Amino acid sequence: MGHLEQVRSWFGRPLWEMEAADADAYFGRVMRRAPSGTRLARSQALRTYFTFLELRYQTELHAMTGRVVTCPVDEMNRPRGSKDAMLRIPPSEAEVTALFTGWAQELASCRKFAPSARNYTAARLMAEAGLRVNEARRLDLADIKWDLGRFGKLHVRHGKGSRGSGPRERMVPLINHAGRTLHWFIEDVWGQFGDDHTRPCAPLFPSERAGGRVGYDAVRAALAAAVAVHLPVWTDRLTPHVLRHFCASQLYLNGVDLISIQEMLGHAWVATTMRYVHVHRTRIEEAWLAAQQRAAQRLEGVT
Repeated sequence: MGHLEQVRSWFGRPLWEMEAADADAYFGRVMRRAPSGTRLARSQALRTYFTFLELRYQTELHAMTGRVVTCPVDEMNRPRGSKDAMLRIPPSEAEVTALFTGWAQELASCRKFAPSARNYTAARLMAEAGLRVNEARRLDLADIKWDLGRFGKLHVRHGKGSRGSGPRERMVPLINHAGRTLHWFIEDVWGQFGDDHTRPCAPLFPSERAGGRVGYDAVRAALAAAVAVHLPVWTDRLTPHVLRHFCASQLYLNGVDLISIQEMLGHAWVATTMRYVHVHRTRIEEAWLAAQQRAAQRLEGVT
């Protein structure tokens, strides 16, 4: 229902009054820059809603209002594409190490040390702890729970909800040296932003404006610039979400089970987690090798 509520909020009238021109305006203008998956999901929600109306209440609505209810999303104006069409192949461990090594060396001579170190730390947290960019930028200092677990944990309060359910909270362990990265940032960098660490809701990643948080675009732009300089061999897009895929892949390669990775990344379904690690899964190769071995055993002694 979350998608329908968003459309209804924009439309300002009962949804069954929506016509093709309204859908054109919504998907062509309002949702133009939205992620393709969001546009597709919202379009499908509308089509399902109108299918229900047409099957159950079209006659009653026509008798009451004189309007023939028809779906405003047709073959001409519906968003195209597939939500799961993009295959994200993350960089190797050596490539990510080269990226962050070069980026760290750059910090020693950069013009604005504190903002650069903040962006570097946020990106490392995505690669080490699998956070989404908005989860990282909305963290507070108080969300770091150093005394929980063996390595400390992050209280992610603004995790992505499923199907419009709202933020889903989770605790993320500071493994993969994420705790060491945060210790360095808080002890050597955070104070340079001039904020008060005792202030309620003091952001972990402040903006240069007093009391503000780093913006979504600032982190993405800094990562893109660092990739261009320190990982020029990487020709695909290396976004914050690809770093999240990298984290999941490395956990899987290091023997962490899928359920644990699912819990760390905050996925509602393990099937989603499998899409993050499928590049490194070797089930098909292992099945092929087993079949070859069985064939070889059957042919033993046959000459």
